[in-house]
Amino acid sequence: MKKVLFIFSLLLIGFSAQSQEIETVKKKKNAKAAFEVNGICGMCKKRIEMAALKTKGVKFAIWDVKTHQINLILDERKVSLNTVKQNIANVGHDVKDFTATDEAYSSVHPCCKYRDSKIVLDHEGTLKKKKN
Repeated sequence: MKKVLFIFSLLLIGFSAQSQEIETVKKKKNAKAAFEVNGICGMCKKRIEMAALKTKGVKFAIWDVKTHQINLILDERKVSLNTVKQNIANVGHDVKDFTATDEAYSSVHPCCKYRDSKIVLDHEGTLKKKKN
């Protein structure tokens, strides 16, 4: 009877230790995330997506030119969302809580200067000549 009670108590200890381990590991393998990234054109799109995809743990990245939103699928066990945001800022694009350095911003193509309102207006078509 003592052996049975001993084995039963070992099993209970094993299950409780395993359940605690599972509760502490809540990072998802295929986590979805979305946030806003400043940019204005197709070259910005390519640069932003490549910066995200080159980050180890990012499986999918697509940035929309009109909404300025990037959608990601990432492995939270390998990378944090802040790391992805920092890598995007490092290539010259502002993200909430992560502003690109002046050096990184100046490295983007002249047509990608999203901080310059004149260039932004040009991309929207307000400065282009109208055809009759």
